Amino acid sequence: MPQDLQTHSPHLQKMKFEMELRGLPPQTQKLYLSHLRLLGKHFNKSAPELSPNELKFYLHYRIKSGISYSNINISCNAFKLFFNKVLHFNWSDDVIVRPKRPKKLPYAFSQDEILTILDQVSNLKHKTILLTTYSSGLRISETLNLRVSDIDSQSMFIRVNEGKGSKDRLTVLSLENLKLLRLYWKLYRPTDLLFPGPIEGKPLATRNIQHVFQMAKLNAGITKPGSVHTLRHSFATHLLENHADLRTIQMLMGHSDISTTSKYIHLSTAHIASVRSPLDRGDFHA
Repeated sequence: MPQDLQTHSPHLQKMKFEMELRGLPPQTQKLYLSHLRLLGKHFNKSAPELSPNELKFYLHYRIKSGISYSNINISCNAFKLFFNKVLHFNWSDDVIVRPKRPKKLPYAFSQDEILTILDQVSNLKHKTILLTTYSSGLRISETLNLRVSDIDSQSMFIRVNEGKGSKDRLTVLSLENLKLLRLYWKLYRPTDLLFPGPIEGKPLATRNIQHVFQMAKLNAGITKPGSVHTLRHSFATHLLENHADLRTIQMLMGHSDISTTSKYIHLSTAHIASVRSPLDRGDFHA
């Protein structure tokens, strides 16, 4: 087995050091290392032996295989850190070629669709997780890592600790969600993690909630594409339709760039429907 595929190889150990030095979240570190192992396994050779062309061929192979943009984007981040900071190859963007991001609009569920899906979830813990995710615009990883102390029922906000980019933020706490959270707490009595998993000190696995959501969506007869993350898109879209300004939505969502938040204008059917065509200006007759 090539040395770089081994868990304790010097190169992977140095990579781990560089990631920790930059404060990358544990899940990101795990993803980066898995991409490096996949690369080494593909060529069955040690990473320092790879040529620039081999890396380009590998990225091309992944793109042609239909791998998602986000997956390839993560691998490019891992390769830039590994080859340029650990191995000091200083390969340019002409070697570690990042594909152009496809400009696809995310989907959003209507409020009726969300309620219909949640009606299909009988487990109180799972329903509370999904409602919290939607009503506060959280990423599922943020929901599952919430602690009891993060719920402030007096000020009616939820504290998100070390969200994407290791940023803390505050977001809204829905009154209806608070009622469900209190019911959930009375039944489960969590003391630290709000939604602990079967392993002590660890939250529920994301894949479990994704499965619950997809089954509920199927049982609700909703064929629109979407995952648990679509609940977050729906939150932002519904805020916009209720006349919240983009800057406020940006803060609640934890977006670094307001252009990321602006995409929800395109998802808001109410916003689009409020615009009149110039053909209907009143003094134009076909």
